Amino acid sequence: MKATGVVRRIDDLGRVVIPKEIRKTLRIKEGEPLEIFTDREGQVILKKYSPIGELSEFATGYAETLSKTTGHIACITDKDTVIAVSGGAKKEFLEQNISDELEQLMEDKEVYTSKDNSDVSVPITKNGNNERKYNAQVVYPIISNGDTIGTVILLSKESNTKMNEVEKKVAQSAATFLGSQMEI
Repeated sequence: MKATGVVRRIDDLGRVVIPKEIRKTLRIKEGEPLEIFTDREGQVILKKYSPIGELSEFATGYAETLSKTTGHIACITDKDTVIAVSGGAKKEFLEQNISDELEQLMEDKEVYTSKDNSDVSVPITKNGNNERKYNAQVVYPIISNGDTIGTVILLSKESNTKMNEVEKKVAQSAATFLGSQMEI
């Protein structure tokens, strides 16, 4: 655990203010849920809650099925990181923070499809450096109870690949299914 040197008092309602610098660093926004853990030494640990992260084992299996079915790289993200990858280099994606561009697509609940090689490639992770690695993409938001909680992404490095309605429908089906699992 990393010491911050910040000390806060608990108010009469049992609240503690998390400093703005820490909220900004951890990308915690107003109204976002936090999980509370305790350990035997009396430490209280706050962790950003990821509803789709609860399904990470399930999401991994789903990504493998998507990849085998479509022949493309399949990624599933929550609002902050890539939680499942299949069909591609896991080191490149798995547990990496998502890019600002992908975060904006989620915030706007926007579906992105690149149909040919002339379209712009949306970087998936922050370490993507905006370099064009993928010739075709489909990004579909996972929506649960009206909120975007992640994305389903299909990618291809093949120069002659074009994402069409089939890939878009597959991504939509996966996103809809994962979103509905969070509502149960």
